[in-house]
Amino acid sequence: MNFETIIGIEIHLQLKTKTKMFSPALNTSKAAPNTHVHPIDMGFPGTLPRVNKKAVELALIACKALHCSIDDCLHFDRKNYFYADLPKGYQITQDKRPIGRNGYVTIEVDSKEKNIEIERIHMEEDTAKQLHYTTFTLLDYNRCGIPLIEIVTKPNIRSGKEAAAYVEQLRNILLYLDVSDCKMEEGSLRCDVNVSIRPYGQVEFGTKVEIKNLNSISNVEKAIDYEVKRQKALLLRGEAVEMETRRFDEASKTTVLMRKKTSAVDYKYFTEDNIMPIQLDKNWVNQVISNLPELPHEKETRYQKEYGLSSYDAKVLTSNKPMMQYFEKLVTYYNNYKIMTNWLIVEVLGYLNKNNQTFENMKMEPKELAIMVKYIDEGKISSKQAKDVFEHLMSSSKTVDEIIKELNIVQISDDTTLLAIINEVLTEFSSSIDDYFAGKDRAFGFMIGQIMKKTKGQANPAKVNQLLKQELEKLKK
Repeated sequence: MNFETIIGIEIHLQLKTKTKMFSPALNTSKAAPNTHVHPIDMGFPGTLPRVNKKAVELALIACKALHCSIDDCLHFDRKNYFYADLPKGYQITQDKRPIGRNGYVTIEVDSKEKNIEIERIHMEEDTAKQLHYTTFTLLDYNRCGIPLIEIVTKPNIRSGKEAAAYVEQLRNILLYLDVSDCKMEEGSLRCDVNVSIRPYGQVEFGTKVEIKNLNSISNVEKAIDYEVKRQKALLLRGEAVEMETRRFDEASKTTVLMRKKTSAVDYKYFTEDNIMPIQLDKNWVNQVISNLPELPHEKETRYQKEYGLSSYDAKVLTSNKPMMQYFEKLVTYYNNYKIMTNWLIVEVLGYLNKNNQTFENMKMEPKELAIMVKYIDEGKISSKQAKDVFEHLMSSSKTVDEIIKELNIVQISDDTTLLAIINEVLTEFSSSIDDYFAGKDRAFGFMIGQIMKKTKGQANPAKVNQLLKQELEKLKK
């Protein structure tokens, strides 16, 4: 029997504000536990929440970028449940009137584009953070009250690959907009996935299983792929899929039961009486959403047109915001865009990955990489010499010129000097000339190698190639 996979994704995204959603406490994840806690976030009697204007702005920007229709009247509700990480016994959120509805994100999988539909975006406050130990759990209330938006898709994702592409594209968009730092490993972007399967042709959805708190894009795909296999195996054995909450275990690459669900949870939503509906000024809303920065897919298109890059190169550059920012500085210094891009994607990324570094702490300035490429083009240094220069640029704060002087790098491009060395080699290795004319291609490479050896690798390779062919042609005559 063939099954169709049905996937919906809920993403909780911490907003990049200075203070919390309803209090003046600092929004920070790097402080000592319980050092940024406020009575408003704890729900102390007599405290009143006050809506963070910056959080509303960031939510509006996200709605616009994700093609949602915007509700210009803010309504907040209480979501009631009792859990250790929820000090008030309720969460201030949006229920019936989310700030955004009916949007989409365009993804590309296997060279095909697809719109992943977004059902809603709503604002809310975060809960406290649970720190689990062997025999006990501690709570850090620094996270309590941090502004969130929850982005909920419609169930039109059909594979783990599509789900991973959606999360990656969404994260990239929101990073570019500076809405959030989107660090899944630190919990500022948290991903819950709902997975069910049904026989092809069946209209009704199968039983939904929730996979909580996936902390990387690769784990999103792995968890879904495993869960689909698990559910198929159950159904093919004639067993029922049960409504459960599961987690992904990285060690075994499987989903593991956390708790069973007997029915949908009733949160008993009701209007948050301490926050009256807020009518947003239309001019202010338009001002917030009208000047969005260039988004990744827009930059990708521009890089291909403006700099003549391939689709692949443009996609790689725009998939990493710090690399994109580095590239945009780089192209202001020199115009060999293709070669500079090659250095970035191959050499720089390779070095950073090998040495566990990032673009943010990289020592090589964009100007110096541009100068190095320019010197290669001008014949001042060879590509081989550039490798040595590059290693020093990445490990020190020296300039290209300082490194060239320190390493005594000189590329010989003078015709007279090179011709003298070429003729020395031709005299010493006359048998290689015969081999060359006999059609043995390796003979040419051998002579090039001897010339480079005599010049200690400092001869201009392109010049050597050209002049050697020229001298061999004379001998042929």
